[in-house]
Amino acid sequence: MPVAPPAARLLGVMRGPSRRTALVAVAVLAAAVLAVACTDGDPTTAPEGFDARIAVVTGADGPVEHCVWVADTDERRARGMMGATGFGAADAMAFVHDAPTSGRFWMKGTLIPLSIVFFDGSGTYLDGFDMQPCTAADPADCLRYDTPIAYRVAIETALGDAGRLGLVPGSSVEITDRVCGS
Repeated sequence: MPVAPPAARLLGVMRGPSRRTALVAVAVLAAAVLAVACTDGDPTTAPEGFDARIAVVTGADGPVEHCVWVADTDERRARGMMGATGFGAADAMAFVHDAPTSGRFWMKGTLIPLSIVFFDGSGTYLDGFDMQPCTAADPADCLRYDTPIAYRVAIETALGDAGRLGLVPGSSVEITDRVCGS
């Protein structure tokens, strides 16, 4: 016959206000342990190894500044948001190229759905779409998202945040050299 754990045995024999007090204490302790285990301070894992710079997005309402992680090397662009569960202190990630480029994005190793918006060399909006994480066992089965020809900057946001950040048709973007928070 299985034996109940000590706390369960104790609560089973307790009656009246003492039992209620003990139940409340156990519930509060369990909630506290769960809260610490689940949040551990910041519940998201932000991308690491990227500089955070100011992006100026200009739309119908004028310029607005946002903090973005900058992926400006082949290694950083290849890694992007892989393994991250959020953007942390930034609003988005900007994939910056020195020359016009095209190619394909994929969501291998990316844990959250993203929206992506493309801009040409003068910073003018080209196109944008939503992307879902790839859960395929074989990376070859991951969907590839074609990019516009001759984009210079691609900005990834949390799914649906492109509009909130002003990254919409008719907008333009400039990635500055200014560090976020300075």
